[in-house]
Amino acid sequence: MLCLFDLDGTLIDSEHGITACVKHALARLDVPAPAHEELRRWIGPPLRHSFAPLLDHDPERIEAAVDYYHERFNTLGWREHEIYPGIEALIERLLGAGHRLAVVTSKPHRHAAPIIAHLPFGDAFLRLYGPHPDSPHSEKASMIAEALADFDSDPADAVMIGDRHFDIDGAVANRVRGFGVLWGFGNREELEQAGASAIAATPDELAGLLLA
Repeated sequence: MLCLFDLDGTLIDSEHGITACVKHALARLDVPAPAHEELRRWIGPPLRHSFAPLLDHDPERIEAAVDYYHERFNTLGWREHEIYPGIEALIERLLGAGHRLAVVTSKPHRHAAPIIAHLPFGDAFLRLYGPHPDSPHSEKASMIAEALADFDSDPADAVMIGDRHFDIDGAVANRVRGFGVLWGFGNREELEQAGASAIAATPDELAGLLLA
């Protein structure tokens, strides 16, 4: 089976790095940062989508904010994450069962690549799919379609695993099963409404679904 994993909120808890970079960008533009609970919702959607309402949908200011975000992310932010407990064991079990693994993330490829390279199980992922840095969209659906083509995988023999509705939306668009996880930044209601085929509360529960 082809197992496609989201990165932020699924493999790693990147909350601190992402929110710190958002605050840095807004501070450079003299815009007050939203409350912490609101900032958690920025993890998953494309940055431009989240910056737009705070910056009066001004394209120039949005691009400046994205540049400032990357300014901090490139030096500090990419290292500010933790691997969720149980994920490393899950990946080992999937590899042992002969599944093929890849990452499909909203992070630009150049930002996700060093993170995956530094994960103790980074070599497990045969490919990494991320949107073009200039794209305003997450493009999960098109990236999943690209993965299916690259791996010559039947949609029925693939699964997309993630914590937000963007992951499930992309899966549904490709007739791929979407498995939601509850240890990230989404919630059960969001994942169910998006049409998740199954929802796991822990990596061990996810292993049970994938190895059934």
